[in-house]
Amino acid sequence: MDKDSIIIKKLIVHILDSTVGMPVLSDTELDFGPDLSDFFKAHIDKIANTDDNKRCEFMEESEVLTCLKQYNGENFIPFSHALASGLFEIMYSNPAIPPADLAIIHFSFEGQDYIGLLKLNYKTSYTHMTQSKQEGNENKIILQQAILPSMGQRLSEACIINLNDYSIVLVEKKFEINDKKINYFSSLYMKCHAPLSTKAKLDIVTKAVEQVNSKYYAEDDFDRKMEVKKVIYEELEEHGNIRVEAVKEKLFHNNQEMKQEFEEKVEKYNLSQEELKPKHSTTTKKFQKQRLTTDTGIELTIPMEDYTDTNKVEFITNEDGTISILIKNIGQLLSK
Repeated sequence: MDKDSIIIKKLIVHILDSTVGMPVLSDTELDFGPDLSDFFKAHIDKIANTDDNKRCEFMEESEVLTCLKQYNGENFIPFSHALASGLFEIMYSNPAIPPADLAIIHFSFEGQDYIGLLKLNYKTSYTHMTQSKQEGNENKIILQQAILPSMGQRLSEACIINLNDYSIVLVEKKFEINDKKINYFSSLYMKCHAPLSTKAKLDIVTKAVEQVNSKYYAEDDFDRKMEVKKVIYEELEEHGNIRVEAVKEKLFHNNQEMKQEFEEKVEKYNLSQEELKPKHSTTTKKFQKQRLTTDTGIELTIPMEDYTDTNKVEFITNEDGTISILIKNIGQLLSK
């Protein structure tokens, strides 16, 4: 979803400060100009394009789904009241959920209409305040506890709903409910089936690799750790995705027992035949470089394309068991 192609049609903001005891619901739509429009478009774009998002389906008993089916474009304000009130009830009953403003947006993208629910959690920051006194103006620095997220900040709870088929793209964060951390936004509020995000799936696969390796290889096995990152990097470079089956074969090809243990771990999440397709560079950034630290405190960061090129970097195992790293063909050294 490209933010430049998003057209905002209707926008309203409700104050859901659970410390107050009741929501402050707006009875008028927000009058927005280009700057505010860009602010919300940027957040919609982040929700749609992050690898943290989940593609979900409503359960039949969802009150949010009921509201959506009754929405006709003309009843935007009462529709938004119902959505905001439902979320506030959950927040008020569970103090661990942070207070926030809820922005409800009706927008279109490439001819299709959507509803965006953006929970803008408050953060605390300092700002200035001016008071007029008899002797003149007095400028103060005060602590403001209801600062909204910036344009560049990622929202922890938000969703985009397709008004044609009611499919959902959702991001969320776990908060403590009844002494247990859960994804309340999907399970209690939206009441939708929330599968794992691409990033969560990738984390499961890499953790499974680490667990199997730790059982069969020494903790300080330098070559093995380098090989794992190299295999995942090559999968991304050659195929544009990470084929879980291929990772298993490349890393554990000569050990059936390791293969089986890895498969058991990923099969718990139905990932053994999965092809993971990360969309955002931040998800795959950790696989693009090898970061090394020697026992003498020297730190090296080597791009993967250079790590695999023996004309640029060579690792030499000495007779005494120590390792030498030879960096070749340097044209210029820069100090940072």
